[in-house]
Amino acid sequence: MEATHHPRVKICCISSLEESRLAIEHGAAALGLVSKMPSGPGVICEELIAEIAAQVPPPVASFLLTSEQDVAIIAAQQRRCRTNTLQLVDRLSRGSHADLRQALPGIAIVQVIHVVGPESVDEALAVASQVHAILLDSGNPSLQTKELGGTGRRHNWSLSRKIREQIHIPLFLAGGLNPDNVPQAVEEVAPFGLDVCTGVRTGGKLDKAKLSALFASLG
Repeated sequence: MEATHHPRVKICCISSLEESRLAIEHGAAALGLVSKMPSGPGVICEELIAEIAAQVPPPVASFLLTSEQDVAIIAAQQRRCRTNTLQLVDRLSRGSHADLRQALPGIAIVQVIHVVGPESVDEALAVASQVHAILLDSGNPSLQTKELGGTGRRHNWSLSRKIREQIHIPLFLAGGLNPDNVPQAVEEVAPFGLDVCTGVRTGGKLDKAKLSALFASLG
C-alpha cells in the first residue's frame, strides 16, 4: 500500500455516547467499540455498543472489536451490535474470512495482527487478500491470559512499515500511540490510519486536551 501522510484517526475504547460525540467533534474518522475481552481496557456491553453504533453519523465508521474466533458466533454478534466494521482481534479458529464476508455482506472486515516479531510480517501477508484492512497492534495472543489490544505499548515500527509496503489494502497502526509520537509514526510507517486508545485518556476517560493535541500534531 502506498504511503499515507494524512492518516485517518480511529479513537478506540469508546465507552459512552458522550465519548463518541467528543471523538467525532475532534475529527475521528472511526470509533472502536470493545466487546468482551480476556484483558485490556474499554469493554462495554453489547447493548451499549448497539446504542452508540446507531448514532454514529456517516461517513464515520463504527468498529466492533471482537475476541470471538468462531465465524458463526462473530456474525451473530455483529448482527446484534450493528456496526459497519468488524475488527477481529484474534485469529479465526472455526470458519474462514470468506465465510465471514458471505455471512455479513457490506460489512468491512479488519484483521488485527499483533506484531511480536518478523513472523508477524508473514502472518499479515497471508491474510491480506482475505480482508478489507489490516490493523497492527502490540498484544500477544500466545500468553496464558491473551493480550488482544489496549496495551499502551509500541511495537517494532520497522516491521509495520515492511507490512505496509507489501500489502495492497489499508493498514491501521495501533499500540502506544499518543499526541507526542504520532508524527513519528506517520513519518516511519505512513499508515492509512492511526488507532488510539490509552494515549488520549486520563484515568480511563477520553481527555479533550489530549484529543485536541493529537489532531493538532497531525496538522
